[in-house]
Amino acid sequence: MRWTSLRLRLVAVFAAVALTAAVSVSGIAYWLNRDAVLTRAQNSALNDFRDSLQRNAASLPVAPTCLSLKDAASRIGGADTYEVVLISRTQDGQDCAAPSDRDVFTLDDVPPTLSTAVNIRHVKDDGKYHLHWERISLQGHPYLVAGARINGGGPTGYMLKSLDAERKDLNSLAWSLGIATLLALIGSALLAQAAGAAVLRPVRRLGEAARALGEGRLDTRLKVTGTDELAEMSQTFNSAAEALEKRVEELSARESASRRFVADMSHELRTPLTAITAVSDVLEDEADALDPMIAPAVRLVVSETRRLNELVETLMEVTRFDAGTAKLRVDEVDVGEQVMACMDARAWLDSVELDAPRGVLATLDPRRLDVIMANLIGNALKHGGSPVRVTIGEDAGASEDVGGDIVVAVSDNGPGIPEDVLPHVFDRFYKADASRRRSEGSGLGLSIAMENAHIHGGDITAANRPEGGAVFTLRLPRRPRANGANGGGQAAQPYDAVNGGNGENGDAGSSGEGTAGGAQQ
Repeated sequence: MRWTSLRLRLVAVFAAVALTAAVSVSGIAYWLNRDAVLTRAQNSALNDFRDSLQRNAASLPVAPTCLSLKDAASRIGGADTYEVVLISRTQDGQDCAAPSDRDVFTLDDVPPTLSTAVNIRHVKDDGKYHLHWERISLQGHPYLVAGARINGGGPTGYMLKSLDAERKDLNSLAWSLGIATLLALIGSALLAQAAGAAVLRPVRRLGEAARALGEGRLDTRLKVTGTDELAEMSQTFNSAAEALEKRVEELSARESASRRFVADMSHELRTPLTAITAVSDVLEDEADALDPMIAPAVRLVVSETRRLNELVETLMEVTRFDAGTAKLRVDEVDVGEQVMACMDARAWLDSVELDAPRGVLATLDPRRLDVIMANLIGNALKHGGSPVRVTIGEDAGASEDVGGDIVVAVSDNGPGIPEDVLPHVFDRFYKADASRRRSEGSGLGLSIAMENAHIHGGDITAANRPEGGAVFTLRLPRRPRANGANGGGQAAQPYDAVNGGNGENGDAGSSGEGTAGGAQQ
C-alpha cells in the first residue's frame, strides 16, 4: 500500500482521531478515578485517625509518661490500618516521641512542612489547632502522612498510611484503559478500511471507466446507485461520456466527409488535368515560337499545371493513407543503390555527398523509399545549406529475428530548424515561415515521407546538429513490421511482393521536387 493512497490516508486519519479521542477519554477517566480513589481512602483514614486520637489521647494527663504515650499509640495505630507517633512533654520536662512501630514510622519521617503546619494556632478559629496532611513517597512507595495536636494541651499525633493498595488499583485501571484505547484504535482502523472500501470502490470504478474512455471505448458508462455525492459524480461522468461520444461521432462524420471530398475531388480533377497537361506540354514545345509577350505567361501556365498535377497526386496518396488502403509492394533491394538511383534521377549526385556502403540489403517498397529520400534530400537542398550529406548505416541493437534496422541520416549545414518548429515539421500543410505560404512546396512532403516510413514499421526524426544545420534520420526495419504504426495510429497495411500483388494504382509522390517541401527551415 502506497503512502500516497487515499485508503491509507483514511486509515491514518481515522486512527489519529480514534487515538486522540481514546487517549483523551482514558486520561480524563483515569484522573477522575484516581482523585476519587485517593480522596476516599484519604478521608476514611483521616476521619478514623481523628476519632482514634480523640478517644485515646485526649484522656491522657497534661504531662503523661512515655509508657502511657506508648500504650496510646499502640491503641490508635496498627499494621492493618496505619502507624502512629505521639509526641508530648513528660512530667520530668523531657520530650517523648512514642511510635506504634519504630521500624516503620518515626518522627524523622514527618516532613518539616507538616510539623510546622500542625503547630500553628488558627486565630480565626478561636486559637485551635487543625488536622493537616500530605502525600509523600518513602523508598518508592506512596504514603499519606497526617498530623494533629489535641486542643486544650494534649499530645501531638502523626499518622502514616500506605497507599500501595490504591496504587495497584489505579495501575489496574490504567492497564484497562490502555487496552481499551488499543481496541478502539484497532476498531477505528477496521472501520476506516470498511469506509475506505465503500468510498474508494466507486472511485476505482470511475478511474477504470475514465481509462477505458481514454483508450477509445466511448460507450463506457457507470452504474448509478443511490443519491449521494458519489452517485452524482457517476451521473456527471455518464453525461460527459455521452456528450463526448456524440461529439466524436460528429467529428468522425465530418472528417470522413472531408476525406471523401478530397478523394473525390482528386479523382475528378485527374481527367481535366490530364487534358490540361497535354495542352500545356504542346504549348511548352511551341513556347519559343510564340510572341515574346505571351511566352512568359505560357511557361507560367505550364509550371503551375505541373504543380497542380503533383498536388493532386499527393492528395490522392494522402487519402490512401487515411483510408487505410495503402499497401507495400516489397522487394529485396540494396538501400545504397536505391538512394543513389533516387539522386541520379533528380540530378542531385553533384549536390549531395553520399556515404553508402554496398551490400546493405533490406526488404522494402522501392517506390516508397524513393518518395522518402526525395522528400528528405529535396528538403535539405531547398531549405538547408551546402553541403548536404546522406549517410547509410545499420543499428546493431535491433531484434535478432529480423536483424539490425537500416538508418539513413540526411544532414545539411544550414541555419537549422527553430525549436518551436521542430515538433511540427511532419505536420500536414505546415510551413515554418508564415510569410511564404505561396511557395513551391505543398506542406505535405515530410508528412508523406513519415507515412511511408510508418507503413514499413519505421520512423523519421528531425533534430539540429550541435555543429550547425539540421539532420533528418530515417530508421527502417530490414523487413516491414506487421504491427508498425502508420501516421494515423493504425497498424501497418498488408504488403504485396513486387510481382505477386496488386499495389495501389498511380505513382503519387514519386517526384522529389514535387513533394520535398513538407517543412521550411
